[in-house]
Amino acid sequence: MTTPEKAKGSQWERDIVKYLQECGFTYAERRGLAGQQYDKGDITGLGPDIVIEAKNAKSIDLAKFLTEAELERDNARAKYGIACIKRRQKSTSQAYVVMSLKAFVELWKEREGLE
Repeated sequence: MTTPEKAKGSQWERDIVKYLQECGFTYAERRGLAGQQYDKGDITGLGPDIVIEAKNAKSIDLAKFLTEAELERDNARAKYGIACIKRRQKSTSQAYVVMSLKAFVELWKEREGLE
């Protein structure tokens, strides 16, 4: 039986995937078996080096969420781990996206062709 918290988390993952697909990330998808010992993140498909950890929590703990995203990045052998955190009473597009400054700089440099 699914708990209310699990159901809210699963819905949040579906909402993120739907939004990403609407934005052109056609391969975005929920990753199966999330929550296992070697969890590789909740959402994939933005590229081979990015995993997303989706969070729909009553209280926001940035340090905990980022630590989890980075652990799952390591498990997936990805370059970037991102926590996507639901904002109360806001649309999916207004979620918080959290990553380390180092990862942000690396991602931006890669995007700009500076590496």
